[in-house]
Amino acid sequence: MGSPLLVAVDDDPDLLRDVERELRKRYEPDYRVCCLSSPDEALVALEELAAAGEDVALVLAGEAVAGAPGAEVLAEVRRLFPHAQRALLIGWGHLGEPDTGDAIFEAIARGRMDQYLVRPASPPDEQFHQAVASFLLAWAEARRLAPHTIEVVGETWSGRAYELREVLGRCAMPHRFHLAGSDEGRAVLAGAGASGKLPVLVMPDGRVMEDPSDADIARASGTAIDPSGDRYDLVIVGCGPAGLSAAVYGASEGLRTLVIDSGSIGGQATASSSIRNYLGFPRGLSGADLARRAYQQAWVFGARFAFMQQVTQLARERDGIVVGLDTGGVVVARAVVLAMGASYRRLGVEPLEALRGAGVFYSAAASEAPLVAGEEVYIVGGANSAGQAALHLARYAKRVTLLVRAARLDAGMSHYLVREVEEAPNIEVRTSTEVVDGGGDGRLEHLVLRDRADGAEETVSAYALFLMIGARPHTEWLPPTVERDPAGFVMTGADLSAEALLGFGRPALALEASVPGVLAAGDVRHGSVKRVASAVGEGSIAIQLAHRLLAV
Repeated sequence: MGSPLLVAVDDDPDLLRDVERELRKRYEPDYRVCCLSSPDEALVALEELAAAGEDVALVLAGEAVAGAPGAEVLAEVRRLFPHAQRALLIGWGHLGEPDTGDAIFEAIARGRMDQYLVRPASPPDEQFHQAVASFLLAWAEARRLAPHTIEVVGETWSGRAYELREVLGRCAMPHRFHLAGSDEGRAVLAGAGASGKLPVLVMPDGRVMEDPSDADIARASGTAIDPSGDRYDLVIVGCGPAGLSAAVYGASEGLRTLVIDSGSIGGQATASSSIRNYLGFPRGLSGADLARRAYQQAWVFGARFAFMQQVTQLARERDGIVVGLDTGGVVVARAVVLAMGASYRRLGVEPLEALRGAGVFYSAAASEAPLVAGEEVYIVGGANSAGQAALHLARYAKRVTLLVRAARLDAGMSHYLVREVEEAPNIEVRTSTEVVDGGGDGRLEHLVLRDRADGAEETVSAYALFLMIGARPHTEWLPPTVERDPAGFVMTGADLSAEALLGFGRPALALEASVPGVLAAGDVRHGSVKRVASAVGEGSIAIQLAHRLLAV
């Protein structure tokens, strides 16, 4: 078996020649290029490649091939090569045409293709290659072949090995997991010369870490600092989209900025395998990719990050807002942005909680997907994150069943995602359904489902369960002086009670909490819109309000 293949299909010889020229000049010898002139020829070739165990990374097809839509060719690819990226080639003149846009949306919604790109212009066409490179990176990440991937070897799926995978996922660090007794696991350990305590991490630069702590991982990735005793213009608690946005805008506008998080970058957004409705990314991007980009952006502007450190105290004193850490350290800020976000609510079924990491996962669909290949998978949730997870897992699993408590899927999910989920051939949606029990011998084996309409219960075989339900704000550590609603979300601005405003002597700012100088942004805030874009927007607004506070 040779290098992965890039396949192009078009019945116009001149247009096919242009595509072949660009692919060969830029991507050989890392990839082999195969250009075909008819749908029938392409299907036969792809069948033969699949039978031979070859790997296809990308298939490009013309808008119309032999009188039929090119999406029909691309639709056959998923069956043979589940991880291959599939893109429709369109002419520059068709970009922006309503009919073309509608056809592309319909084909993507029906799972017939992944994306589109504009045909290459005269070389060098870097826009064409930027799109191709993004497709190849998505393929590499799906195949666990992405650059700088961390190897994880553990004795079991659960326990500390699972905790480490969770940490790496929160850090948006690509990683692969192997059981120590598997051929792959033994090979990784032998190659690294590791013989000590499991689990073992082999870092991209060759360093070996045996049973590392979370702080060890942060230090190894170069993201750990000890901010104790320092003074900052702005301290941001939380490093999800809202916190990262505040860090970018705060640091870029000259504020001495520190971001503190008990985990690492991205927050709950790292669970999103594909965000297609985020402004400026027409082909979509993963939550982990968005987090990495934002972190690097803030870092270059001068923001500093203290990861794997928990904020435990918050108090306004004479010389500023004092932020206490679980390490015993103290940081003083002129203004604070609370951006801790929220996490998925626990299911509360004890037999399933005991199997966390051994078939039961809170989120983690992006990182655990390769481990469920060919199996029966269930997802609990009805929001966008659950829909994105279902589509991602469907590339690996035999069948994905989406369990939704509501009577309708569109009650909490965006229209475009509802269309894609409903059209996916191996995704089943069960509304008005909840998980009430389950279990297995050391690993998940079955679930008990209840129909909320009539109370009927059913036991089903299950290899994995992904839970994406509700939102629990990370506000349990806040002092009573920070007013919250009954669910724990931070009250701000016009929602503050009259009692909370007594100490202000002025109207509270729009995102200001009940402690003057403390702002809240993103999912942790009462009344926020639970979308990545709105969290990013609130993070930027918080900085404009912080400037007003600091100017007083």
